[in-house]
Amino acid sequence: MAIKERLSGNEAVAYAIKQINPDVMAAFPITPSTEIPQLVANYIANGKMDTEFIPVESEHSSMSATMGASAAGARALTATSSCGLAYMWEVLYVAACDRLPLAMAVVNRALTGPININADHSDSMGARDAGWLQIYSENNQEAYDNFVMAYRISEHKDVMLPIMICQDGFITSHALANIELLDDAVVKNFVGEFEPDNFLLNKDMPMSVGPYAVSNYYMESHKAQEQAMENAKQVILDVAREFEAISGRKYGFFEEYRMEDAEYAMVIMGSAAGTTKDAVDELREQGIKVGMIKLRVFRPFPADEIAAALKNVKGAALMDRSISFSTQGGPMASEICAALYRNDVRIKTVSYVYGLGGRDYTVDTAKSIYEELIDVVDNNKTVENFRYVGLRDANEEK
Repeated sequence: MAIKERLSGNEAVAYAIKQINPDVMAAFPITPSTEIPQLVANYIANGKMDTEFIPVESEHSSMSATMGASAAGARALTATSSCGLAYMWEVLYVAACDRLPLAMAVVNRALTGPININADHSDSMGARDAGWLQIYSENNQEAYDNFVMAYRISEHKDVMLPIMICQDGFITSHALANIELLDDAVVKNFVGEFEPDNFLLNKDMPMSVGPYAVSNYYMESHKAQEQAMENAKQVILDVAREFEAISGRKYGFFEEYRMEDAEYAMVIMGSAAGTTKDAVDELREQGIKVGMIKLRVFRPFPADEIAAALKNVKGAALMDRSISFSTQGGPMASEICAALYRNDVRIKTVSYVYGLGGRDYTVDTAKSIYEELIDVVDNNKTVENFRYVGLRDANEEK
């Protein structure tokens, strides 16, 4: 039976963690993810969880402790944001290479510098090639649902990779919203118990984790990771189908919004998708055939599926809330353009970078992007390789 609640995104994730009741959580506070370990610590102190909470001296240590717990056979997790994720940089790669199925709640926040505490995706996008699964949430409900599904994906025998469940800092993490929670027993039964085949405390199978790899083995380890990432595609879909059966909520690699007959599309991730849906509805009322694809799973990247979803549109606006300093736009746009090319889908695309450091993204902003896209497609308007949305004029008063 669904439990109706009003929770912030951080509260929703912490509640999911309480229901899962993992063995170990190591964490170091950083805005705007601090509430998650704080709430978990309160649950533990009040006897609602028996998770071992490890307060550490840095984010590097929190990931190291989480890795150690996972390698020892425990279900483990941590939470972080922004520079905290960057401070974990070294051990992010180790966790993936060691095939440790641990989870991390990432509350997306701009990376320094300059110093900024507001939402964008530069932190998790900076780690996009560290070998982690990455799932992004539009709203508080999705943040909760995605975390409930996280371990089922990560711990699958064909995957065994760490997973990031991402949500936008402050926009969802601190904003209250009505959501539906699952019953504790339903979550417990869905997630199940962690039963690793190999772990450090297994006295019957002595082993090491993270040994030095000479040239004869290094490439093979990465090939194995790549295969696990490929395997994760089917596992993500299978777990989503099982989750739909207990919740009624449907998930996939992405959500298509009014794409059935769309001629102009936008591809976007995170909380801005909700704003874009309102823009789509308003333009549809004017008879303009626009649609939206909300990308949920960024790693593994659903290249063929995205290309198939876009093949019938005239043009697409590719929206990144982070910048890749390649002079070619954002990381998501680059991946989509490659996917279109490899699948021989010939449509016009424009790469947009928006919302950096918390810059506003409104319904009017989204409508203006659609209008420009239509001008590019129908009137051959010339635009730059990629465009910044809402950039202040250099002469504007500071």
